[in-house]
Amino acid sequence: MDKILSARVDESVIHKIGALARQMGTTKKAVIEEAVHLYDEKVQSGEADVFERTLGAWARKEAPPRTVAKVRRAFRGSMGRRRR
Repeated sequence: MDKILSARVDESVIHKIGALARQMGTTKKAVIEEAVHLYDEKVQSGEADVFERTLGAWARKEAPPRTVAKVRRAFRGSMGRRRR
């Protein structure tokens, strides 16, 4: 059973999907499904390291306590504005 998926995608990607569908003589849905299956195969085989691509956001130059202090200060500041 097919389900509906809604996502905001860059316009250039949408154009690529349409161009690929025309070039392959198939639907946009088929292009997207095949791309996901191929990516899944890469991840399962270890060819594409998902953690390498996603965990970089946590590689920070500052120490964790300093980051926590900055976040808490910003949060308290925003809460203080609401009380006035």
